[in-house]
This record gives sequence, structure tokens and C-alpha cells, in this order.
Amino acid sequence: MEAKHRTELMGSADLTPIGEFEAGSVASFTLVYTCGKFGLDDLGMILIAFRSANDQTVLQTHDPKGLGFVTAEASNNAQLDVRYDPRGYVRPWYKALIVRTKQFLREGDQITIRLGDRRQGSEGLRLQTFCEQRFEFRVLADPIATGRFTPLGASPAISLVSGPPVRWKAVLPSQCRPGDAFRLCLKAEDKWGNPTDRADGRLGLRPTMPVVGLPDFVDFRSGGFTQVIEGLSVSQPGDLSIDLIDPTGEVVVARSNPLRISENGGLNRYWSDLHGQSEETIGTNSARDYFSFARDRAFLDICAHQGNDFQITDAFWSELNALTAEFNRPGHFVTLPGYEWSGNTGVGGDHNVWYRNEGRPIYRSSRALVDDLIPENPDCHTAVDLFDALRREDAIVTAHCGGRYADVKYAHDSQTEPSVEIHSCWGTFEWIVRDALEANYRIGIVAASDGHKGRPGSSYPGASKFGAFGGYTCHLMRELTRDALFESFRRRHHYATTGARIWLDVSAAFSEPATIFHTNPGSGPSSYETATTAMMGDIVSVGDDAFDLTVEILATAPIERVEIRDGLDVLDVVRPYRVDQLGRRVRVVWEGAETRGRGRNAVWDGTATFAGNRVQKIESINFWNVERPPHQIGDSHIAWSSFTTGSFSGFDAWLEHGTDGILKVETPSLRFELPIAEIGYEDSVFEAGGLEKRIRVFRLPDENVCRSLTLKRTISVRDDGDTRPFICLTQEDGHRAWSSPLYVFRKTQKMTLRSGASLRPSTLVGRSR
Repeated sequence: MEAKHRTELMGSADLTPIGEFEAGSVASFTLVYTCGKFGLDDLGMILIAFRSANDQTVLQTHDPKGLGFVTAEASNNAQLDVRYDPRGYVRPWYKALIVRTKQFLREGDQITIRLGDRRQGSEGLRLQTFCEQRFEFRVLADPIATGRFTPLGASPAISLVSGPPVRWKAVLPSQCRPGDAFRLCLKAEDKWGNPTDRADGRLGLRPTMPVVGLPDFVDFRSGGFTQVIEGLSVSQPGDLSIDLIDPTGEVVVARSNPLRISENGGLNRYWSDLHGQSEETIGTNSARDYFSFARDRAFLDICAHQGNDFQITDAFWSELNALTAEFNRPGHFVTLPGYEWSGNTGVGGDHNVWYRNEGRPIYRSSRALVDDLIPENPDCHTAVDLFDALRREDAIVTAHCGGRYADVKYAHDSQTEPSVEIHSCWGTFEWIVRDALEANYRIGIVAASDGHKGRPGSSYPGASKFGAFGGYTCHLMRELTRDALFESFRRRHHYATTGARIWLDVSAAFSEPATIFHTNPGSGPSSYETATTAMMGDIVSVGDDAFDLTVEILATAPIERVEIRDGLDVLDVVRPYRVDQLGRRVRVVWEGAETRGRGRNAVWDGTATFAGNRVQKIESINFWNVERPPHQIGDSHIAWSSFTTGSFSGFDAWLEHGTDGILKVETPSLRFELPIAEIGYEDSVFEAGGLEKRIRVFRLPDENVCRSLTLKRTISVRDDGDTRPFICLTQEDGHRAWSSPLYVFRKTQKMTLRSGASLRPSTLVGRSR
């Protein structure tokens, strides 16, 4: 709790060294606190607070040789107690180092604190892994020993900057027509995923088909974060990707996402990350920096800010509205005003709220950290209250699983909440889709980052509690405008990925004209059209007993499998290889969570031994923390440190002998043995309790080159209720994608309104196409 003393009486703090430091590097700091007018009474305290998003080494006082070792000493030799508390102060400055004195200090006396003290063998302190213009050591004092802290007049800070390049990224749009101009966006990233301005050198460009205006090479120069090549075009239909080639001309250092060039008109594909925060709430860097990063370094088409409502002051809400209005440029970059309604799970849980236009009210779940009070903007303490209020607004809501997971069975409004969020940096949450489908909601599926590290659209989890790379949503839209985005959202014309720009299309074909509703007919009157085809997200009334489902995929990595689902049921699992193509490559993956809430992290630290065989090489899957890769010990032993949050991690092992020996796996949750000869095409599954915690083992071809796939299936229409086909794609690199379901029902069915009344199709207004 902060006191309201005069800050100039609290003393001062000086930090050495200061300046720029590489994010994720190891350093050592000395902070000297000089007592102010009151001195520091016995049992008085000083507190050094760090932002919640900070993922630096945990500070500790017990291991002088370990990272993050901290010491403190007083100039008058007073005895000091030093402790670190990860939730020792007030959000967003949760992480706190607390120093308490057992004897009083006078004005001018000093306390010297060494963070990453190297004098007894510690390497120092591994710094936060993401860039921050002003990384603050926020110092507060409790000189009167009341338990209430007052910030100093000024606190020291350093700047965290990106490191040298270790990977390259190439980004194309996902769809255009022959002859249309497009651009190629390039950047380099450091080992923690920060875009870096330290790239220097020449890379070749190799397209899969002729591209007008594409140079043979591109030069990177230190000081620039990105390269954008404008005015490119392709004259013929096809699927384009562009490789970046190292100076030898032999090694591909990056491959772009696929670009479909098609004569067909209709809807384009635009990519969004609509969910993240900045330093004004619980994130990093300013809200202006947030939108700039999304546009200029993540190359997003669409972005929005989602600060926790109980931290958004009226002044900051006005600032956010001004920023979204400033950054919104139809046809180039679309922004939406919005916020995260952050109610406790017991009253509905987290929900994202976006408005079509600025100047609309913020309906807060609470004012836990906000003192503002404007009578005309009442609070909405439950999700039911929120939906009631938003029916008067032009707004869209999605259910989100963050610290407070959304309970869609507690509250849902089909007109306002068209979709649920299946993936973010917090993990993967297929259960929220199942909850909605079990309740017979007609929902779409989206993903975003909920990033707190100032990197929307490129949200690596770093070294903290976040368990996954931030997600994307691909919106199928007629144009890049807010109006088209709202139309796409409300018709569920979108799909979710775990952060890869995968090209995905799911469509249905009918033998006789079907009725396609523009809004959910179960919620009230809906306009409609008649057609013989429908796309993902559509709600369709048919006279057919069956229809043809077509799935087309252009992946960003080799395809591991595709699940074709009907609501809660898996109809088929398709792998792009045959049993006789399996090789000596064995994949071991662990997945799931402990619970739905904050304690979801499932720890999988463990080992695998291929007894009676030899491991020739291993490759990791979804090991985002570069400090903790799996490592091979000897010929047959693999060890790792890992946790999952509904997502999955694992490794591939190429064996010397394809079928010899026994696989022995040991983790905190599960131990098992499996003859290697029994590892095959289908998963061997070992359940571990919790929330879908399990380990799966299966075999893959030694090399899988399949990056595109077209599937056709005949789907029977259920006699009662909706037939709800959608797909889940898994790539070999660990990325996934989910299409929004279609909702197909028989014309003979009645449609149940939210109020419980019924509405027959004959009462609807519509047109044919």
C-alpha cells in the first residue's frame, strides 16, 4: 500500500552501472539508497519493485554462486533482513525485493544493495528477455515502519535493447489477385524473439514463381529493424513463397508464409492480434509503442489494445481512443478501441470488448485500481450485466482465458459474443470451445496473444509463466476496414492459429440451394441468402441429407495431421503420409494443464531413455525458453525441463535402429515403458490426470515435405440439432490452426430463440444469389 508522504523526504537511490543492456544478458548492479529527512526507523523498510511482466532471474539470497544472488549492507552496520516476494507489492509492480532494518538509520545513512552480486561466485543477474525503453528499479520507502510505502521522487532505470540476430522472418500477405501489388516484409530477431537492429549483411531472395519487382538480394545494415520491399506482383495464379538464402547461396535461413494468388474474387485474408497490454496497465512500453510495433515490426493488418478494465483510468481510456483513431488507416492498418472486461471467474471471467467507433463508454468489472467515477458510465460487475449493457452498443465480445478464465456457461450472448479465444500466450484452451459447443452455442474460434511484453503480433513467451507463443486470427474480409472486420467477426468468417500465417479454407457444397443466415437465427430475425456453397462460420439450413466438405491447407511447415471434427466428435484424423513411409523418427509430446485457472502450469521435467538403441539427433518442439532446451546425454538418454499450459511440447528423436529397444520415460506426473517396435502410425497415449494431461508417442517419416493438402469428405446432416464441421491442423513445428465451425441444420427444424420462443424460416427476410 502506498502512503501519501512528500516524496522528496523519502531519500534517494542511485544505480550503477546504467545505460543500455542487451535483453536477456547477464549483469550485476549496485543500488545505493540514501536515507531522507526521516532516516529509517528500526523495522522500517525499503522496497525495490519490478513490473509483473518482468521475467528476469528470480532474486534470491540463499545461493551465493547462483544467478540472481542479492546482498544488502548498511553504512552504520545495522542488521538487515532481505527477502524477495513475487507478489510483494501492488499490481503492476508485483515483484518486490524488501529490505528491513533492525536498527534505525539517520538522514544520509546508506543501504547498499547488490543485485547479482558476483563477489562470491555468482555470474550475476540474467536480465528481462524483452526490450524496454525504460526498465525501472522502482524504489519506495517506509521510514516510519507503518507498513505503507511512499515512492521516491525519482527511481533509477536502464534501457533493454535487442541482441544480435539468430533468426530471420519473411512475411507476405496471404492472398491477392494476379497483377495486384503486394509487399515482402523482412526482419531479424535475437534469440529471445526481439526484432533486432544489429543485422548486417546480404541475403538472397528465391521465389517459388516469378515475381515482378523482386530483387535478387537484400542488404541489411545495422541500425534498421526491418526491410520492406513494396510494389511486387505476380502475373499468374499460383502459390508463392520466398526463401531467404545465406551468402553461400545454399542455406535457407527463412521461408515466407504462403501467398495464394487467385483469379477468384470475394474475401481476402487479413491477420490480427487483437489482445495485448502496455505499461499503462500490466504490459511493457507505452500504448503508442504497442500500436507502432504491431504495424511496423510484426506487420499485422489489424490490432487492438486490451488493458484490464480495473486499471484503465478515464484519462487513459481517452488516450486509447485517441490512439486507435490516429492509427486506424482503412486499407492499410485497422485498429479498434476496446478493453478487457476482467471480472472474476465466478461472475463470468475475462472477456474482450471491442467497439466499432471511438467515444463509447468503458463498462468496468470493478475499480480495484481506479479511483475515477463518472456516473453516466456505470460498472458491470457480472458478465450478465456486461452483455445487457453492450446490447445498446455496436460492440463485439469474445471469451478469453487469462488469469481469470471465462465461464461461457455462466453467461453468453449470441448477438454480442460471436467467438471464443482458443489460444494465447497463456496456452491453448480447447476446453472453452467444447464448453460453448456443449451448450449448443454457435461460436467462431479466434486466437490472440494477450502479450504483456510490448510485442503484439510477435509475442514470444520469454522465460516466465507464459507457456506459448501468442496467437493470430485470420479474418476473411471483403476489404481492410472496421466495417468489414465487424461483418467478418459476426459471421464467424475467421480462423485461429498459434502464431503461424497458415492459409486455410474450409467450405461446404450442397446439391440443392441452401439458406445461409447473416446472423444467428436462433437469436432473432435474420436476413439470409440462398446458395449451393458455404464457408467456415456460416449458419446454413439445408434440405440435403449430406454435403461435401472441402479443406484446403497451405502450411508454413510440414503437416503432421489434420483432425476433421463435428462439434465434440472427431470424424477422421488425416496424416499426409502412409504407414509404409514411416521411418526411424520417433516423436514424444506432452500436453495439457493442471487446472483451468492460474495454477494451470503442468510441470513435465523429465527424461527419456531409448534403451537398446542409439539416438542420432534430436529436435525440440515448442521449447520457447532458450535457456531450457532438451539435451542429449550419451547415446540414448534425453533430459528436459518443461511445462505446458494446455499447449504441447516435445521432441523428435532419430534412432539408429528403427525398432530395437525400449523407450523409458520418467516425469513428475507419469512413468512408462514402451517397446520401440510398438511405436507406430497411431498415437500411444499415456494419461496423467489433471486437465487433459498426457504423453503421446508416435512415429513419423524420417523427412516429411508435405506443406499443402486438399481433403474432401462427405458429411451426414444430423437429424436433430446442428452438424458442426471444423478442422484442427497440427504442423510438425508445433503450430496449430482451427477453423471456425459451420453450423448446418435441416430445414424441417424449428429454431429456438434465446427467449425460448420459436421462429420458422418463413418469417425471415432474405435474398437469393
